[in-house]
Formats: sequence, C-alpha cells, structure tokens
Amino acid sequence: MSKAKREIPICDLPIIETHFHLDMLNSMTREEVVAKTRLHNIEKMITISTSPRNLDEVIAIANAFPEIFCTQGLHPHEGSEWNEEVKNHVLKNLNDPLKNKKIVAVGEIGLDFYYSKSPREEQLKAFEEQLQIAVDHNLPVVIHSRDADEDTIAVLKNFSTTLKRKGVIHSFTSGLKLAQFALDENFCLGFNGIITFKNAENVRDALRITPLEKILLETDSPFLTPDPYRGFENAPYYLPFIAEKIAEVKGVELDTILKQSYKNSIELFKF
Repeated sequence: MSKAKREIPICDLPIIETHFHLDMLNSMTREEVVAKTRLHNIEKMITISTSPRNLDEVIAIANAFPEIFCTQGLHPHEGSEWNEEVKNHVLKNLNDPLKNKKIVAVGEIGLDFYYSKSPREEQLKAFEEQLQIAVDHNLPVVIHSRDADEDTIAVLKNFSTTLKRKGVIHSFTSGLKLAQFALDENFCLGFNGIITFKNAENVRDALRITPLEKILLETDSPFLTPDPYRGFENAPYYLPFIAEKIAEVKGVELDTILKQSYKNSIELFKF
C-alpha cells in the first residue's frame, strides 16, 4: 500500500476543528464533507470568515449544521476592503441575535507582508479596528501573521490589557520570538498540516516550546493538507494525522493531545 493511501484514523476521543473554510471546499458538497467528518469523531468545527463576500455565508453555513460555528472578520489580504460599510456589516451581524448565536470569534484578522495583497498601512488599520471590535464584544481573535512578526507584536502589545479573551495565532509558522510573546500574553497557537511537512522544522520548534495547554488543532482546509495526503484537497477529517504528529513531536500519548486540545478549544471559544 502506498503512503498516500493510508487509511484515515478514527480517534477514540472527540476532536475540535478550530479553523477551516467550508465555503472554499470544492471536491465534495458541504453535506458530504460534514458527514465524512462526523465519521472521524470531529465533534465541532469553526468555519472562518475572510472577506466582505463571505461574512454572511459563514453564518448561514453555521446555522445549517449543528456542529459548525463561525467567525466574523477580514483576512489581511482583504485589508484594503476594510471600510465603514464593512465594519458596520460586521457589527450588525455581531449584534443580531438571529445571527450571532454561532459566532465564536473575530477573525481571520492580522498581517501578511509575504504577499502584501493589501498595503501595509491598510492591513494595520483593519487589524487594529477589528481587534477593538473583539474587545468591545468580549470575543477572542483568530490571527493570521506571515512575515510580520515585529508588527504583529507591536499591535498586540497595544491590546494586551483590554483584549480579555485573547485568542489564537493560527497556522503558526512565525519565529520563536512571536511564539513566546503570544504564549506569554496567554494566546494559543494553532497547528495544522504544516507540522507534518519535511521542511517545517521551524514550526516543530515552535510546537516544542508551546505548553499542551496552549495547543489548538486545525486544518485550514482546503489548504495545507497533511502528509500522507498532500496533493488532495484538505478537509477536517484529516485532523487525526495532525494530532498524531503533534503527539510525536511533544513526546506524549495521542490521547493526551486529544484531551488537552479539546479542553483548550472549549475554554477559548466557549461553545
């Protein structure tokens, strides 16, 4: 049997998918993705908002499936689209009792200076204003940071006392300085399929300094499919491979990772 055909494990303990994009999956219908994910003991999932175009869509998805929750926010790639109209749209959704019952965080927000699809100053403005929304609504944040460690630290320092529920630096690939800062500030770090990549020793180094109490599991699907399924579209049911690799790197039993990451997710997002 080839490595790519290894059967996906079914874990005995439940798993929470803290970051994926169901509206972007194409290989199956949403109903098929959710049905297959249920078979692999994925108990809850958070589908993430990224742009003005899916603010309402992720809410509709979450309301359609009992195990799915969602966020509200603009990805740094969309920073140039952040304006008063979009801000008011986010606020309206957060304040609407018919829509906000499944919203668990503000995100995906942050900075991306690798691609710089939006100018830096516009990314910074959008990041800061969305952090303030999280403060005002007592919500955690889901943060994207790529090639922006120093600026991410500088911005978060300004919110260190007012952002009570903190959040997660998702898909962590940054340096150890940002990792340690985030951990010291009581943020979690999210790890996904990158942890299984051969050339991702920097991510495993960040995992090594992360206490079990600060680890979250995610896929960021449909992106970043873990080994041994690289080349296939990613989905939440691949989470067991990520959990196995984290357990290996941390030198603990798989059940230890599953129990603690589940507890971490519940405590942060308050499902």
